[in-house]
Amino acid sequence: MARVTRDWVGLGDASRLLGISPTTMRRWSDTGVVPSRTTAGGHRRFSRAALRAMAPGAPSHRAPLRRLGVSAERMTREYRTAARRSQNMASPIGSWRVALTEGQRDDFRDRGRRFVGLLVAHLDASDAALAESPLQEAAELAALQGRQLASLGASLSDAVATFLEFRTPFITSLATAIARRSLDPRQATDLLMAAERAMDRLLLATMTGHSLASGAGGDPVIPGPRVIPG
Repeated sequence: MARVTRDWVGLGDASRLLGISPTTMRRWSDTGVVPSRTTAGGHRRFSRAALRAMAPGAPSHRAPLRRLGVSAERMTREYRTAARRSQNMASPIGSWRVALTEGQRDDFRDRGRRFVGLLVAHLDASDAALAESPLQEAAELAALQGRQLASLGASLSDAVATFLEFRTPFITSLATAIARRSLDPRQATDLLMAAERAMDRLLLATMTGHSLASGAGGDPVIPGPRVIPG
């Protein structure tokens, strides 16, 4: 089995090489974006050569997501499948949904479709200015969702779990498309990192909306783009 050597590194070193969090590295490993092996003790090991090939580089032209097999329609179908699977699981998280009216369920479905369309538009934008507008709109929707969840009696943990039910199939579908189309490793890394950053911003907006609606009240501050040094 792979050991920590000059050619194979552990989770922490692999995360630092790509400039992402260990949590994101685990997610990328689980979806097959980053090749990995597992030791007899259950620890992940990553090929240093593969990580170097994936390290972010100078921006390069990438085909539109639709040509990679990613579309808002397809993402929406996969989201619905994941949502149904989650609802069929016996778990205390999400029990608040039992009292939802059909109209409220339609609101959540419609918001999910809008999230998908806005994220695809954000990731496909040709420059930063064009990318910001759909992401800002998505953040406003996420804050609205947080407020609605609070008004329905859902806890902050419920709000986070609900958001993750949207995030996971989106990232997984993106990773599957990347693997299927054999996207250039650096382009794949750039695309996934952009998606992860966008999801982090939407999660923060959801939590802010919920916290302010269930606590001090008032309108949430919609988080803007983070400025990352270097």
